[in-house]
Amino acid sequence: MKQVFISIITAIILFTTGCKEHKEEKKEEIQFIVTSPIEVDTTINKEYVCQLQSVQHIEIRALEKGYLQNIYVNEGQFVKKGQIMFQIMPLIYQAETQKSEAEVNFAKIEYQNTKQLADSNIVSKNELALAKAKLDKAKAELSLSKAHLSFTEIRAPFNGIIDRFNVRLGSLLDEGELLTTLADNSKMWGYFNVPEAEYLDYISLEKKAGNAIVNLEMANHKLFDQKGVVETIEADFNNETGNIAFRATFFNPKRILRHGETGKILMPIILNKAILIPQRATFDVLDKKFVYIVDANNTLKAKQITVSQEMPHLYVVSSGLSAKDKILAEGLGKVKNNERIKYSFVPFEKELSDLNNLHAE
Repeated sequence: MKQVFISIITAIILFTTGCKEHKEEKKEEIQFIVTSPIEVDTTINKEYVCQLQSVQHIEIRALEKGYLQNIYVNEGQFVKKGQIMFQIMPLIYQAETQKSEAEVNFAKIEYQNTKQLADSNIVSKNELALAKAKLDKAKAELSLSKAHLSFTEIRAPFNGIIDRFNVRLGSLLDEGELLTTLADNSKMWGYFNVPEAEYLDYISLEKKAGNAIVNLEMANHKLFDQKGVVETIEADFNNETGNIAFRATFFNPKRILRHGETGKILMPIILNKAILIPQRATFDVLDKKFVYIVDANNTLKAKQITVSQEMPHLYVVSSGLSAKDKILAEGLGKVKNNERIKYSFVPFEKELSDLNNLHAE
């Protein structure tokens, strides 16, 4: 009797435990979030890596030989057009100029004497012409000497910022030796490469809307405070990459941008009636993207989609979906194809707000 009693108690306990576990399984049944794509007119920014260059960026070189006698500026300094920057020791060139001036004075006196004699028919006109030629030659040599002397003062050809010095005070310079570089960064050019298909799209839009207005994202991920204009497209495509170079111009009044910087060109592209879905609502199979569509029987059906553009947390779908479809928004790893689910529907606007909050965090 004792053994029978124990068996009955054990059976009751097992039955009660099984009922509790069954109830708990029902309580733990998952309810999924489902939403629908939206169809809206929107604008996205196409990103291109760019290289920034000053509108004028030149090498400053010595035009004469000699010792570097003075440096009047400093590295990184802003200079104005005509401002003296370097001076080569001018003593030899000053002496040559003085010699040329003396030769001009001598030739001038000789010409005047010959002219008086020619006026009195004492010497021929050929003699007078020869004296005049000597005077002209002396004047030309004086102009050349003055030019050489002026080359000892190296002045800024335009407003700009001086780069690093390649020489130091007292250096013996050769003709043509590099001293520094000068950059006019009041206006900057941003060069970026565009694939052939995007180039063709741009050309067709340019005829209707004119040159594109673009933004510049700097290396610190902040937007430059001046908008740029795409002004120039190079003539040839690069056969190796299939790209063609565009040039956008940015005014740089605060001179924040410098020659050689990098950044991103953000070119706005208008999309009409674009289908948007959350990125987290997709999954990949090999190189293709899929979503789970919820049919009328609350059953999941995997469907392939084509993504044309990518936005923060969003995809723009070019084919495979319509705004009337219902798609599984989250929990894709917990389900499988042809599985029936329970769900609650969340409008895309609410889903988009949650995504924006996630992005802000």
